[in-house]
Amino acid sequence: MIRRFPRSIMLLAGLMATAVRAYAGPALPPDPVAAPGLGWSGFGASGSVPWGVVVLLTLLTLLPALLLSMTPFVRLLVIFHFLRQALGTQSTPSNQTLIGLALILTFFLMQPVAATIQTQAIAPLEQGKINSFQAIERGSHPVKQFMLHYVRQKDVALFLELAKEPRPANPDALSMRVVVPAYILSELKAGFQIGAVLFLPFLVIDLVVASITTSVGMLQLPPVVISTPLKLLLFVMVDGWNLLIGSIMRSFA
Repeated sequence: MIRRFPRSIMLLAGLMATAVRAYAGPALPPDPVAAPGLGWSGFGASGSVPWGVVVLLTLLTLLPALLLSMTPFVRLLVIFHFLRQALGTQSTPSNQTLIGLALILTFFLMQPVAATIQTQAIAPLEQGKINSFQAIERGSHPVKQFMLHYVRQKDVALFLELAKEPRPANPDALSMRVVVPAYILSELKAGFQIGAVLFLPFLVIDLVVASITTSVGMLQLPPVVISTPLKLLLFVMVDGWNLLIGSIMRSFA
């Protein structure tokens, strides 16, 4: 697995470079004066190597954000932040812990999709059976199918209207331009719905504690100081992390 990682990075860079060359137009002959020893000319109209490197690095920088937006990472992170606020623990668990947990769970959920991409796109490209553009087209299909499984029709209709695209005959005909933003909106809505449900039992505890402390005249001690240990005790007693993660993972089954 460790040996294949640099090879996958180089393959990804090759795909990005091919896309940039196709966007910029026909490649120009190599300029040995402008770029001695490099075969990277043709990225732009003037065959400028620095501009090609800038475009490639920009795309590689945006790639993680795009990939995270096309996975369950958004929903998971929203839910975890809502849970932390409901418990009233401020910075525990830390942001790094929540992000790491969301990433691990995202990798776990996306592993079947990644295996399909490896079989249908990356392996044939490494064997020379297909070119880079065919690999990108084949690799995007499993990701689109995953997103279409969880996207809401209302969000798809919204972006179809904004994009001024005709209504397709079937969901597979939808473009990624419509599916990706619609999927992000659907995941945000699902994350906020689950977060609101998580808030309710802890909100009840806060209300009960505030009512009791006010009725007995305990005004010197803030209610949150008493309710936070009670909420943590309840969360630990019911094995909250196991219940929460199990429910979230089963919702993607």
